[in-house]
Amino acid sequence: MSVNVYIATEVTDGLVAAFERLTPQLSSSSPPPSREVLAEIIDSPATHLLVAEGDDGSVLGSLTLVLFRIPTGLRAWIEDVVVDGEARGRGVGEKLNRFAIDLAAEHGARSVDLTSRPSREAANRLYRRLGFEPRDTNVYRYSGGV
Repeated sequence: MSVNVYIATEVTDGLVAAFERLTPQLSSSSPPPSREVLAEIIDSPATHLLVAEGDDGSVLGSLTLVLFRIPTGLRAWIEDVVVDGEARGRGVGEKLNRFAIDLAAEHGARSVDLTSRPSREAANRLYRRLGFEPRDTNVYRYSGGV
């Protein structure tokens, strides 16, 4: 099976359906994005929605690369990596991440950050194999009143 990774440039019925299938595999607490939300992601200059397709055109996974400028430089952040359960173990996640790393470098980012839950053992092995290193940092989340 070959995998083609590309940057989504338009919202199609197939893309909406793919996120209806993939989002529950990523998060049990977040609903799938609507057509309008997907369009907002695609239209934003800060986000690049990467899609992995199989030979038959089926969506096998996705990843969002966020690029934003701060006073110390251009930052690149990988978010919401998901590979369909039927396609796991076939290199889809690796191709998505390598594409994102290359795209971040093309835009001038010096590094790429991401977070991953410790329970996602296969994902964490992949990130280390790709050269990501754990950082000595704390991750904080504020959820009250936002």
